[in-house]
Amino acid sequence: MSLKLVRLDDRLIHGQVVVGWGNAVAADRILLIDDDVAANDWERELYAMGVPPEMEVAFATVDDCVDALEQSVNSKQRTIVLVGDVNTLVRVCDATDVVKRVNIGGIHEGDGRAKRLAYVFLTDEEVQALKKLEEKGIEVTARDVPTTKPIPLEDFA
Repeated sequence: MSLKLVRLDDRLIHGQVVVGWGNAVAADRILLIDDDVAANDWERELYAMGVPPEMEVAFATVDDCVDALEQSVNSKQRTIVLVGDVNTLVRVCDATDVVKRVNIGGIHEGDGRAKRLAYVFLTDEEVQALKKLEEKGIEVTARDVPTTKPIPLEDFA
């Protein structure tokens, strides 16, 4: 399987993902799934600028993600999938069964969100949504950088 990492991180493409995780999983490609970014030429160009030339970047809406994810699974390219919010993650996981593990990176403060870890703030509804993913058999852990140990959802939910 060439789907190396599915990461929930509200910063989407940034140095920690490209350098830290990209090197750790030897990624050839990033697939960013976000309806707003996929629909905006300027945002796609901005995010693509943060990716080194030897790494491919692709963008998809949630509606288009099934084909893009299946291509990633069957490809020789080692792919990192990025989503920026819990709702998008749930929609992606509802659309396809190729996601087996989710890494929660940075989810920052916001309305109704409580601090769960130094880098993870979630509402109670977001926690429940992540628990439902686990009930479907998807492993959910938090891990900000690849050199740290994954933290199971039950330890911060």
